[in-house]
Amino acid sequence: MPARKIIAIGGSDAGISAALRARELDPTSEVTVVVADAYPNFSICGIPYYVSGEVTHWSNLAHRTAADLAATGMTVHTDTRATAIDTAGHRLTVTGPDGVSRDLDYDALIVGTGAVSVRPPITGLDQLGPDDGVHLLHSMGDTFAVMNTLTTTDPKTAIIIGAGYIGLEMAEGLTTRGLAVTQIEALPEVLPTVEPELGALVHDELVRNRVDVRTNTLVTAIDRADNGDLTVTTASDGHTDHLTADLVLVVVGVRPDTDLAAAAGANLGIKNTIAVDERMRTNLPDVFAAGDAVHTHHRQLGITWLPLGTTAHKQGRVAGENALGGSARYTGSLGTQVVKIFDLVAARTGLKEAEALTADRGWTPVSTTSTPDDHKAYYPGATPINIRITADQKTGTLLGAQLIGHRTAEIAKRIDTYATALHHGMTVEALSELDLSYTPPLGSPWDAVQIAAHNWVHEHRLHAQRSELNPNQ
Repeated sequence: MPARKIIAIGGSDAGISAALRARELDPTSEVTVVVADAYPNFSICGIPYYVSGEVTHWSNLAHRTAADLAATGMTVHTDTRATAIDTAGHRLTVTGPDGVSRDLDYDALIVGTGAVSVRPPITGLDQLGPDDGVHLLHSMGDTFAVMNTLTTTDPKTAIIIGAGYIGLEMAEGLTTRGLAVTQIEALPEVLPTVEPELGALVHDELVRNRVDVRTNTLVTAIDRADNGDLTVTTASDGHTDHLTADLVLVVVGVRPDTDLAAAAGANLGIKNTIAVDERMRTNLPDVFAAGDAVHTHHRQLGITWLPLGTTAHKQGRVAGENALGGSARYTGSLGTQVVKIFDLVAARTGLKEAEALTADRGWTPVSTTSTPDDHKAYYPGATPINIRITADQKTGTLLGAQLIGHRTAEIAKRIDTYATALHHGMTVEALSELDLSYTPPLGSPWDAVQIAAHNWVHEHRLHAQRSELNPNQ
């Protein structure tokens, strides 16, 4: 039987994960990865730490070297762009670094084209670019352009437009390099993926580290004077302001890169993502898709779009197995995320209260915010963790959690505990049954995760518990 030919388009999380899984399960398969740039399997999430200088060389951002990938038996074509999919002929047309087009035959194709930066409707943005000191940031090419500006023009000031995950990490990175940073966010608070009162804690941490934070502020224009000075025009509460900077970074989100798949006839769904089933199959024969270009099966919401690296890895692994004829399923995302901002860490999993209401799943979501210490107070260095739990008032089913705490407070571990509970449909009360570790320097007999759960139960379920014990009262 001839070796099965599998092609993955895209050299980031989804494409490489698919290729690795296919080679792992069937070492006789011919697996080819087509990468549009020269940087397969690089960590986009690590870019802010290269900019800050904490990662000392860009090559260290590679999850695997070219030699590592070659050792798996896959073939990687870099600087090669996929331009057309012939689904009837099972052929992929690519253009290589020499500009010559050719066709590659496949038995199964995996589309992992990812996402591209959003360009917001800001007057002047389309006329400016890296040579002017105005940057988007989502790829290694973008990264090198930012580093070129930093090293050749020695900017002293920067304006970051957007205060999501990458924007916040870049605020820290540029501050670490010695730049005076202004951060602009159109929404009422930074890090809008958590509740505003928790986002306010991140806001305060930015200010403590000398970042000028401006929320409820819309950027309307970017101009560059003849002498190279950049001016950013903003509007807030009817007031117009003009800010100057040596470098401007626009990081307001991404959109799915689905043009190639759409041209081949792939069905598109929410936010123009490629529609796939839980086995990562598209409507096209023998064509799978995974990563930021596809919609997300969410365990609580159904179909949505959450472009996360962790999701892309899992989806890619499923697609790679099923490209061989397997029947693996992607079991769904919970949107679990974590970010470090200076000495603070913020994390979330599942749903916020408003999201649970909007989902219209019959829940009555209610929330409780607690501030337990990260470990026993008598051991030096204890710090409070702000934990907000959301759950269904009627059943006690956990719906979501948000945490903000010091970088030493094991925030990532604790949000993962909540994510595990959510994955298995646990109630808040059942969190008390978990056998979690304890030593005074690191925790308490009841972990902070469980103390917050107790507080939610006390506020929202205590009356029901008392009634169960004393039905006549």
